[in-house]
Amino acid sequence: EGPVLIAEAAAAGWEIEVEFVGPGAAEPSTSAPLEQLAPGVLERVASTERPQPNLAIVRTPSRAPTLDGAGFVMVTDRIADPGNLGTMLRSAEAAGVDAVVLTHGSVDPFNPKVVRASAGALFHVPVVTAELDDVRAAGLVLVGTSSHRGERHVDADWSGRIALVLGNEAHGLDDDIDVDRWVRIDHLGRAESLNVAMAATVLAFEAARQRTR
Repeated sequence: EGPVLIAEAAAAGWEIEVEFVGPGAAEPSTSAPLEQLAPGVLERVASTERPQPNLAIVRTPSRAPTLDGAGFVMVTDRIADPGNLGTMLRSAEAAGVDAVVLTHGSVDPFNPKVVRASAGALFHVPVVTAELDDVRAAGLVLVGTSSHRGERHVDADWSGRIALVLGNEAHGLDDDIDVDRWVRIDHLGRAESLNVAMAATVLAFEAARQRTR
């Protein structure tokens, strides 16, 4: 929904099957086949209360992405909130992450709230459905995240082929999860932990800083 997201999908090479425009649309977002919507239809079919006047049906890529050649991966383990996952995708794309892995039980990446929160990043960063064993089998070192254990994130070594693993909003990562090492973000205030999307952003950009210096 919205001309910006539709244009981002097209720019990333995703096929726009058809675009629908309602009253008030300035112009189509792409050169895809166009359908005009009568007044009142947009509000009944869109997922928001006050929808933007452009909607599109976008075909997902026929070839599923893989972790082949990926050097910097973000793993979201059972992330449940669509807004969090969308923000994590947005931060991952901005930090140069090669792929985002969703484990079983994670929210659907094509949930409309995820798509909106990603601000178009969903179309530019590969999203892979896999488990931690699959990530390790691809040759990546698993770096678990915690509010209280492991190295400080600014002291950790983020070089090499790594997978940053972030856990569910309510429970985090299981204590006995099979990761290679742990990192933490030190807190100065009283908060027990950061929101998972905020933590993902801090960690991804520290890793990117080290990997590009």
